[in-house]
Amino acid sequence: MSWLKAVILEIYGLFVDDGSFALTIVVWLTIAALVLPRLNIPASVNALILFAGLLLILFESTLRRAGK
Repeated sequence: MSWLKAVILEIYGLFVDDGSFALTIVVWLTIAALVLPRLNIPASVNALILFAGLLLILFESTLRRAGK
């Protein structure tokens, strides 16, 4: 049965290497989906805000991993 756990953890690791990174992305996408449509700004600005947030999350994760 331990082999099954090892296989499941390996498959999980293929898709989610850093749990906090994935969780942060999900939280940012949720916030963006709830808040950005209510701001009444052009769609192109919404796209830039979404992109900037994801870029900052990636940058922070990269710095955190580089520090280890």
